[in-house]
Amino acid sequence: MIAQQSLSQQISALERMLGARLFDRGGRGTELTAVGALFVGEARAVVKRADEAVAVVSRALRGEVGSLRLTFLTTVTNQLLPPVVRAVHRELPDLRLTTESTAIAPLVKGIREGHQDVAFTRPPLVPGLESTVLTTEPVCAVLPTGHPLAERTEVELAQLADEPWVMTPRDSWPPWHDAYDAQFREAGFTPNVVQEADSAQDLLGLVAAGLGVTRLVRSSVTLRGTGVVFVPLKDAYAHTEMAWLPGNTSPALHRLVDIVTDLAATTDLTEYG
Repeated sequence: MIAQQSLSQQISALERMLGARLFDRGGRGTELTAVGALFVGEARAVVKRADEAVAVVSRALRGEVGSLRLTFLTTVTNQLLPPVVRAVHRELPDLRLTTESTAIAPLVKGIREGHQDVAFTRPPLVPGLESTVLTTEPVCAVLPTGHPLAERTEVELAQLADEPWVMTPRDSWPPWHDAYDAQFREAGFTPNVVQEADSAQDLLGLVAAGLGVTRLVRSSVTLRGTGVVFVPLKDAYAHTEMAWLPGNTSPALHRLVDIVTDLAATTDLTEYG
């Protein structure tokens, strides 16, 4: 509690600083002047705004406000964007999200250079990123309708040794192709790649046109409804990951990582799309 004498001294000092009387001190007691009443209204507004600023900072420290930039690999956008954005919006309705869908090379570049905060993608990526696995699903042989193996419940990669293949260009993301090469070597052949395409959707179109076969994760079936058949490859699985820069200290980012990790643990995200 402020002593009466100290309070009077502070008011007098404030009046001198303002160059105006805030109180009339007469026989009927102390009353606000017109200027004093105006000053009190403004002062209360300042105090309220300061309280609001403190509340905003507290919410920011809890990761409840701010903005995050999410980037989705093109082939996982249809699968992951709806449930991820829905879950984050439900938990953090005042957090502003921006999203984009892109190919693997610009996705990794955007995360490493700080243009994006969180990426949803497939490994292998590059060193220096933090990541967590969200889904694991079968890799399938994608065959044209009517192919002799289309009715199988499972095929081995070696059974496709004599087939023409359609694939993405090696320079689209060398780490992926290095992994493919190892799998083809283990199966005992080098694929005869007759045509390349930059996207999974284009690969599916080429398979539907009868130009060859390819391999994609099972959830890619949502990208095309006719002309192709997905048959699981024996013992072949692929992960989907969430990745971010370890030096990103944004509380909102870490709240989002927790929310999406919990979502993946309680929901089969491979069923979305």
